[in-house]
Amino acid sequence: MSVKRVGILTAGGLAPCLSSAIGALIERYTEQAPEVEILCYRSGYKGLLLGDSFLVTSAVREKANVLHQHGGSPIGNSRVKLTNVADCVKRGLVADGQDPLEVAAEQLRTDRVDVLHTIGGDDTNTTAADLAAFLAKNDYALTVVGLPKTIDNDVIPIRQSLGAWTAAEQGARFFENVVAEHNANPRMLIVHEVMGRNCGWLTAATAEKYRERLNELDFLPETGLSLERKDVHGIYVPEMHFDLEKEAARLCKVMDEIDCVNIFISEGAGVDTIVQEMESRGEKVPKDAFGHFKLDAVNPGKWFGKQFANMIGAEKTLIQKSGYYSRAARANKADIELIARCSNKAVECALAGEGGVIGEDQEQNDELRAIEFERIKGGKPFNINCTWFGELLAAINQPKGDVVETQHA
Repeated sequence: MSVKRVGILTAGGLAPCLSSAIGALIERYTEQAPEVEILCYRSGYKGLLLGDSFLVTSAVREKANVLHQHGGSPIGNSRVKLTNVADCVKRGLVADGQDPLEVAAEQLRTDRVDVLHTIGGDDTNTTAADLAAFLAKNDYALTVVGLPKTIDNDVIPIRQSLGAWTAAEQGARFFENVVAEHNANPRMLIVHEVMGRNCGWLTAATAEKYRERLNELDFLPETGLSLERKDVHGIYVPEMHFDLEKEAARLCKVMDEIDCVNIFISEGAGVDTIVQEMESRGEKVPKDAFGHFKLDAVNPGKWFGKQFANMIGAEKTLIQKSGYYSRAARANKADIELIARCSNKAVECALAGEGGVIGEDQEQNDELRAIEFERIKGGKPFNINCTWFGELLAAINQPKGDVVETQHA
């Protein structure tokens, strides 16, 4: 297939890779196939449905490296599921009676797009899979090549999603300042809520990165400036089940000894329990276009903070969320290198007419390849039995025994 024009869109929540991934794709096409036109859709699938796009100029191509210096997505994101017809109609993206998949396909045909690059998480790429299947069924020759963006690092079967390493590093930097609040009040409880709806990888990786940075500092225990008071004292992720009372008893001892407690919690930890509690009070918990409970309405950090505060005798509770700080950061060196490798492969596959999501395939010896859309799924659980996480829990004296047991997704 001769490729004359490619489209690019970013969708879903932000991650520290979107701007850099757009830049990397533009750079690679400019190097490998400068004759190929590049069209960017504004605000993800919303822009595709509305025909809102722009062509990348030669001036932009020459300065595409600037995009590596920034976070966010310069072309904009949105949360749109093309198979959720009612939501698309409600939001004015299609008219009543229209099929969003057909509208998107016709727009791509109108725009003369041969390859569509989707940069997003599992929802974005499963939506891309729906679109690719529709196009194939209707004899429209278009190749869809996705890049895996999610700070949760929870896309099956991809080993490492773009932006996740940076998000962990930025979450650690965020907590470096927040933790200093531990001496603002006696018996202080600090809850660091980290993004991660179904997967605890980011929470664990953020805690690991934070402790690495903490261990690089000097301390003066004689003045009250101790590593122990700035350390992490508990980590709670969706894959873990723990006895709240036993864990509170452990944390109460920490509070009695050092006058503060710092805990890391995934935003998805305990959601089912919290939703049940809210619904038992007659509250209706809102959902997004993909059917997920809106976590800002569930607010796990607040719930855990309230439970633990009462049980460990905290005088003050501070709840801080690092998600919006970390997810909009510029990509770090490790992620930029991963983005470059994945983008190079994406262009190679696009020019060869090979569709799929680019990533290191865990089910095929971590080979970097275009993974078949039908194999892409969200909700990959974090393996809490991995060595580094076990060592992390041991280092903070959080037992895995009767307190923690694995729940496999």
